[in-house]
Amino acid sequence: MPELTRTPTESPPSPSLRDRATASLRAAAPALLAYAGARAVGLIVLGISASVAGKSPHTLLSARWDSLWYARVATGGYGYEVHLPNGDVHSNLAFFPLMPALERAISALSPLSVPDAGLLVSWTASLFAAWGIYATGALLHGRRAGVILAVLWGAYPTAFVQSMAYTETLFTALAAWAVYAVLTRRWVWTGGLAVLAGLTRPSAAAVVAAVWIPAAVVLFQAWRAGARPGRLLREHGRMLLGVLLAPLGWLAYVLYVAVRNGSLFAYFEVQGQWGNGFDGGVALAGFVWHHLTTNLLAGLGLCAALALLGWLLWLCVRQRMPLPLLVYTAAMVFVSLVGAGYFGSRPRLIMPAFPLLLPPAVALLKLRPARTAVVLGAAVLASAAYGAFTLLGSGPP
Repeated sequence: MPELTRTPTESPPSPSLRDRATASLRAAAPALLAYAGARAVGLIVLGISASVAGKSPHTLLSARWDSLWYARVATGGYGYEVHLPNGDVHSNLAFFPLMPALERAISALSPLSVPDAGLLVSWTASLFAAWGIYATGALLHGRRAGVILAVLWGAYPTAFVQSMAYTETLFTALAAWAVYAVLTRRWVWTGGLAVLAGLTRPSAAAVVAAVWIPAAVVLFQAWRAGARPGRLLREHGRMLLGVLLAPLGWLAYVLYVAVRNGSLFAYFEVQGQWGNGFDGGVALAGFVWHHLTTNLLAGLGLCAALALLGWLLWLCVRQRMPLPLLVYTAAMVFVSLVGAGYFGSRPRLIMPAFPLLLPPAVALLKLRPARTAVVLGAAVLASAAYGAFTLLGSGPP
């Protein structure tokens, strides 16, 4: 039988998904190692500080604040409530289901306890988040920028949360890859990842916006060019499928709470009992004004932080950040600031807005590698010290 040979006109076979993932992981290896090193410094500083203070770093990371609520959902399901003296009710229905579902599954299939399963989810997701952040930076500005961006995210002031049994790393991993998929026009992947993000945190609305607004721009441009509905469906069917999928995770959980409590707006009522709710920034303004009039230094610090956020967003616009990234970033900052909840949580709520770190990463590209390493090293040490100080204190910053 004659040997089959490829003719010159045949195109080479497309690499499989596994091959593409392997190549991407190999390219991201320096960023993942650098990010893991940054978080390892944070854990070492926390371990030493906790030992001096006579506290358990394991407990601080796995069984504190929201970690306890997620673990309770994982072990007992929904329905647990805390009744406060003022009549408010804190229900665990405020916490989205993906994290506790993963904790419960891992605990059932392994010797790990639920809190340790939470740490495993968070630490594993942090690497996937760093990978997605690197991929975005490398796509826009090259591999070195991707590495710097991943390290900067690992040295974020409240990066200690990335090592806790919280949802920040899981959400950031899903959001980063969802936005990357939009940038590379993998719309069905985008929709699927957005569904999972919507089962993780309510701030998945920012991911949905990063899908819907760029898709709307594409459709508007096609419509102006004279495309009819049939042609739009043929040419942009996968994009439309991604658009339809994107909000389903968030909607599914909100509807679950509505059916469970017998009220269409039950989820928002639960959030209201926690003191959370949309007020357009009124509570934020009052919080800043209170500090300006009672503690001028703290008030000025808050103003400086908000000004820094605004400046970074302006730099993102000025540097012509792609629309999906810009929409995601602005939406994350917006939803993190316009609520009426506990203000100590705002820095960690903004942490998934990793594109805010792109302008600093691009600026660091202009330095010599040795100077860049010094700057990143200083940021990692500062973040580690701040994390230990916060975790050993009385509450979030």
